[in-house]
Amino acid sequence: MSSAVMSNYARVALSFERGEGPYLFDADGRRYLDFGCGIGVTGLGHAHPDVVAALNAQAAKLWHVSNIYEIEPQARLAERLVAHSFADAVFFCNSGGEAVEACLKLARIYHDKSGHAERYRVITFDNAFHGRTLASIAAGGQEKHLKGFAPVMDGFDHVPFGDLAAAEAAVTDRTAAILVEPVQGEGGIHAADAAFLKGLRALADRAGVLLIYDEVQCGMGRTGKLFAHEWAGAAPDAMAIAKALGNGFPIGACLARQAVAEALTPGSHGSTFGGNPLATAVGNAVLDVVLADGFLDHVQQIGALLRERVAALAGNGNVFDSVRGVGLMLGLQCVAPNLELMTALRNQGLLTVVAEGNSLRLLPPLIIDERHVDEACAALEAACASIG
Repeated sequence: MSSAVMSNYARVALSFERGEGPYLFDADGRRYLDFGCGIGVTGLGHAHPDVVAALNAQAAKLWHVSNIYEIEPQARLAERLVAHSFADAVFFCNSGGEAVEACLKLARIYHDKSGHAERYRVITFDNAFHGRTLASIAAGGQEKHLKGFAPVMDGFDHVPFGDLAAAEAAVTDRTAAILVEPVQGEGGIHAADAAFLKGLRALADRAGVLLIYDEVQCGMGRTGKLFAHEWAGAAPDAMAIAKALGNGFPIGACLARQAVAEALTPGSHGSTFGGNPLATAVGNAVLDVVLADGFLDHVQQIGALLRERVAALAGNGNVFDSVRGVGLMLGLQCVAPNLELMTALRNQGLLTVVAEGNSLRLLPPLIIDERHVDEACAALEAACASIG
């Protein structure tokens, strides 16, 4: 491939020509079952007809105007996200990293306007991933992401994931917010239990700080609820979403309660492309599908089936020994090197994604059915046999 592309990705020597539903096809016509979804992005699969139709219709009318004007598809998408979440208002951007950045800025300006400018620090959790900006790599705190980008941006205090007592001990009179992924994605698919999220909600209320969720990877139906935190019944004050909201078209959003959202006033934050007609038309088409009757029930059912079938293959323990996760967001804890298993699966026509802690992620499209579970498990069984 072109040497003109920067070398910050360790690319696999494989290129795809087209996609259809849960499948990708290379230039030779070989078909791959895509259980990586562009890292949790193409939740409705490739070339979903409703999304393609919405994109084409909007593209023929209007692609982009500035946010100094009213944008009808943006307003409609915001109203729908509000109607189906804790939030009262939405800011649109282009990516998960930008959505997290908006949440962090919102926490600071909220306290500043409340007369507490000293509150700027954010409690975050070990093994987290919040994006690639200078602020979000500092929030994640992982050395491999920070290396070479010193000095590390100040303002983040890291505690063990799932440790409520440690989070409480980290709160000071300078704390502005607590930022957490309800399900850690890049960290290896570790789900926060309901007691932990409810405890964080209570802690934030007691301390007068904001609770912020990063649902960039675990949101938009991936766990069988529209948003993963719904399983715990513990709503945040602000939340970052992206990835599957556009099914591959770049769009992100920061959702917030009114008392928090109103801290952003004209000129305090913005995005040139965020929420433009093309992106929000696609987002509305995605919501049409995800919010349709029975769709999320299907995700729960097929997710439970996939987990059961995959867990049954972990019995020998030579290649992977356990499976964890929620809905269609599963992590295999590998015994053999996770890259070795990912390669063996790709040779069997199944695409997956590695994660921290020698784990492997299964992030299939939410539209898969039992046939695709059968196909994936057959590939997994053959890959394990080739390794073990």
